[in-house]
Amino acid sequence: MLRIGLLLFIIAFAFPASAQQKGSESDPYVLEPTPTTVAWGHYWSEYPPVLKIKSGDFVKVHTLLTSNPERLEAAGVPADQVEKELRDVASVKDKGPGGHVLTGPIYVEDADSGDILEVRLQSIDLAIPYGYNAIGAAGFLSDEIFDRKMRIVPLDAKKMIGHWSEGIDIPLHPFFGSLGVAPPKYAGRWNSAPPWIHGGNLDNKELVAGTTIYYPVFVKGALFEIGDGHAAQGNGEVDITAIETSLIGKLQFIVHKGKSLRWPRAETATHVIAMGCDRDLNAATHIAVREMIAYLVEEKHLSQTDAYMLCSVAADVDITELVDGNVGVHVMLPKNIFTKK
Repeated sequence: MLRIGLLLFIIAFAFPASAQQKGSESDPYVLEPTPTTVAWGHYWSEYPPVLKIKSGDFVKVHTLLTSNPERLEAAGVPADQVEKELRDVASVKDKGPGGHVLTGPIYVEDADSGDILEVRLQSIDLAIPYGYNAIGAAGFLSDEIFDRKMRIVPLDAKKMIGHWSEGIDIPLHPFFGSLGVAPPKYAGRWNSAPPWIHGGNLDNKELVAGTTIYYPVFVKGALFEIGDGHAAQGNGEVDITAIETSLIGKLQFIVHKGKSLRWPRAETATHVIAMGCDRDLNAATHIAVREMIAYLVEEKHLSQTDAYMLCSVAADVDITELVDGNVGVHVMLPKNIFTKK
């Protein structure tokens, strides 16, 4: 018994629990944004991964807001409050065609074309005490409102309030505006702005902590990227920005074999969410409604006709965003209508 105890002590000393459990919930991988760990402005099947993990692993990831130090300082952010990481990534040469600074890609072992990647958003926290909103040239009313104003919004992490102005406080519900996998190889280097079948810049304010997102996988490893943090946003995101900020999220990745999806789908504590994107709002709505019908047929075993009818009486069809080249629509179906498990 003494020898066995001594052997176990030696093993524990040589291989501490933290080393044995890397990627676990208690000891997740940590991915910080650096010049070598970000993809600037694109999702791409050929971009080399910056982290390799296994199905079931957890990753704590830091993302940067979509702006630059000079513009933030000009709008009133003190120089010492601009993240060092944001200054560092300015050295990245391989940029575009979009403008988002995305952390990743993360390569998930065993994930391959035709699989489903489940991403659980376990927690999402503010990384800095401020955010900004700025009117962009591609805003929904850019042909009517020409002022390119930027407003810095102080964020109160304890009260979870954004102090917009005297007498106006915005409740904070942090979420990542852009999170997705690499698109199919034929799509090439995909601009980070328009969302599509790979997810990407969905700008869906429902995807908060506690949400699970399911993605179709198009390439080996899935190549997941994440960024464009938002502290709060209204549906539509009409001036093209939310309260943009940097976030830290803890995510779990799970690969599902033998199942497939056409578009990303999400599930919160209260709703199932189907999504659709297209340059045309009507077409995006068609996609989202069809995807909810497909969910009801595949998962709840309804006929297509009955699923269509149920969508009409129980689901809400919402505009996600109107400003990213491809506009977005999502359908919210409450889970409490299903009385049998």
